[in-house]
Amino acid sequence: MAFFGRKKRGENKAESLQSIDPDRLPKHVAIIMDGNGRWARSRGLPRIEGHRQGAKSVEEVLTACGELGIPYLTLYCFSHENWKRPKDELDFLMGLLKTYLMNQTKRLIDNSVRLMVIGRRDGLSKDVLDVMDEAIERSKGGTKQTLVLAINYGARQEIVDAVREISREVAEGKLSADAISESTISEHLYTRNLPDPDLLIRTSGELRISNFLLWQISYSEIWITPKAWPEFGKPELCEAVSEFVQRDRRFGGLT
Repeated sequence: MAFFGRKKRGENKAESLQSIDPDRLPKHVAIIMDGNGRWARSRGLPRIEGHRQGAKSVEEVLTACGELGIPYLTLYCFSHENWKRPKDELDFLMGLLKTYLMNQTKRLIDNSVRLMVIGRRDGLSKDVLDVMDEAIERSKGGTKQTLVLAINYGARQEIVDAVREISREVAEGKLSADAISESTISEHLYTRNLPDPDLLIRTSGELRISNFLLWQISYSEIWITPKAWPEFGKPELCEAVSEFVQRDRRFGGLT
């Protein structure tokens, strides 16, 4: 699967992963894509150029996940808190999202990639929602990969929405309060049809979660790189996955 014409990198690391037992590879990788603005500023470019370059990294990483056999990729595209940014930057980000979806939907379909979007729809304009919904509908038959875009997403907001939904079901007599369990909460999250991430990656060296998938990453392995998102591609993904397969995942128990 190839989405673009950038020179292939990181082939040696990728080849070494081919010999790994597929069951040891992460099934779901989630990425906090950070550092677009800093990458641009360090090169004397406007912040929007960092976002534009970051879109190319999305294509490269999605392709690399397909080559490695990683079926789920979740990208933190736009947080609930990002609305605090200047209006011209917000307008550019929404336009970039629309352009990406319009340009890439056919390629997603051709490569059997299903698109999902998690987050609140409130605040997103009708034209963005229309393009988003069309891309989701057209790609719903994809079976090789699932690309999840977290847009207008916040983990605390997600949990609040889940609690509200559960509360309504209890009030309506559809659910007993005593029957509420961890699985009940998981089934009411935006990610209810997805496996929890095995590997969480954050770019640009920041040491925080930033309100991303707080419930779902309880036992995710975390890998942080100082490289900004526009610098992140196949070699960096393969490095993260190579370290992941060497970790001892005990889930609170003993090996």
